Amino acid sequence: MPVQRLNHAVLYVRDVERSVAFYSDLLKFRTVFRLHADGGKVPEGAFVQAEGSSNDHDLAFLQIADPASPQSPGRHPGLAHLAWEVDTLAELRQIRDKLLRAGALAHEIDHGTTKSLYVKDPDGLEFEVCWLVPAERIDEVDREAFTPLDLDAVIAQFGADLPGGTGISAPARH
Repeated sequence: MPVQRLNHAVLYVRDVERSVAFYSDLLKFRTVFRLHADGGKVPEGAFVQAEGSSNDHDLAFLQIADPASPQSPGRHPGLAHLAWEVDTLAELRQIRDKLLRAGALAHEIDHGTTKSLYVKDPDGLEFEVCWLVPAERIDEVDREAFTPLDLDAVIAQFGADLPGGTGISAPARH
């Protein structure tokens, strides 16, 4: 597979605010986006960026409910998923086709700045494969999108062979 690099990690945590404070205070991460819980469909969440990074986010925290709660079956503090980058939408489509044939594609999401495939491995562990919108075209997307991915439409918009943001999906802040 043409996966090129690790992009970000998502962690399940007991307290989003406590995690944000820890990474902010000790490692100078800054919050770039928040999710606000909506009664079980969307968890409380925060997306943070390392001090010297121009990546959309380097780490995300999703708050779990009480592990015994029916809202979070099987969820405990720990890794939710890792995200791997590909260089082009053609590569993302190639991986998508392989995942569909293998029955491993869990879902597809357009996050605005990233176009993402979510995969379940044989043990049920989740990972993401994504293409990042290049920084010079970031104004063409909704930075807070969370919709089903229409890969054909995205390819029509950006072209199959446009190199992605390679870890830089937002202009650097200096």
